[in-house]
Amino acid sequence: MSTTSRIAASAVAAAVGMTALAGCGGSGGGSADAKTVTLVSHDSFYASKSVLAAFEKESGYKVKILRGGDAGKAVNQAILSKDNPQGDVFFGIDNTLLSRGLDAGLFTPYRAKGLANVPAGLQLDKGQHRVTPLDYGDICVNYDRGYFARHKIAPPKTLDDLVKPQYKGLLVTENSATSSPGLAFQLATVAAYGNEGWQGYWKKLKANGVEVVDGWEQAYNDRFSGSAAGKKKGDKPLVVSYASSPPAEVLGKKPAPKEAPTGVATGTCFRQIEFGGLLKGAKNEKGGKALLDFLLSRTFQEDEPLQMFVNPARKDAKVPEVFTKYGARIDKPATLAPGTITKNREQWIKQWSSLVLK
Repeated sequence: MSTTSRIAASAVAAAVGMTALAGCGGSGGGSADAKTVTLVSHDSFYASKSVLAAFEKESGYKVKILRGGDAGKAVNQAILSKDNPQGDVFFGIDNTLLSRGLDAGLFTPYRAKGLANVPAGLQLDKGQHRVTPLDYGDICVNYDRGYFARHKIAPPKTLDDLVKPQYKGLLVTENSATSSPGLAFQLATVAAYGNEGWQGYWKKLKANGVEVVDGWEQAYNDRFSGSAAGKKKGDKPLVVSYASSPPAEVLGKKPAPKEAPTGVATGTCFRQIEFGGLLKGAKNEKGGKALLDFLLSRTFQEDEPLQMFVNPARKDAKVPEVFTKYGARIDKPATLAPGTITKNREQWIKQWSSLVLK
């Protein structure tokens, strides 16, 4: 999930020492040597410096992290460079894009240690183990509490609310073709209104002034008025983000507020499951397997919630109180069967692009 260290991005990135992923092909590919294991991911992968250091000390491998934009772009880059992979492990392909990676033959099967502690409902490739579930979360519309309080408007709760006149011009979402949160939000509308009704809903949403940007970072940090980490204060009080984004807005604040400054429209959500996999043709396959085992270890899984603001895949991983107290719990998120997504995704994206972007 797809998934967000979504607020303290620059600080964590500096701590981890991230390297930008340049281009789609690359010439070197894979790990530099047998002592280096390379993780390819989206821009929102983060881990505590101490957690990565512990893995490096225990395993003897140095971790190199390459990031390639939003999840949709990162997956596309991995597919385009699959004959000369730029790393050993890919982190961040989710259930909305999973079949694209599997059909392209991106991954070498590997059953990671600790998989028995992952609920069966998250193991979408259980029979072949080409990918390993590593976290999950819910894509939802977030709102800026302060904006709605100042304007004396009740924040939206459902997808139906978003097309009402009082919310005209207030929502920013991500491009379905380039962003996994954007695609997940589109799939939420498909799940809600069906294959015959979702396009009509988007016509109403477009008429109501929805803004579309390329990816999550731009939507949340540049355009959303409720982002404390935004370099410039946006003017959109509604944004497609995560049910777990609000905890990031209160992290480290003293005294702790009674509630987060941002809230979640709980009737707009779609469940996203994020996976990792050993890239086929990896230069350091042994190191890649060790890294996958680490990503599913309790050490990493318990670090995830406050680094990427997602739920750990392991059911025995402890979740920090700030994450559960300020995050929204979504008991009945929208879902679609993986087979349905596989069959229709490309057509739905083309239809959405033609309808919304033109």
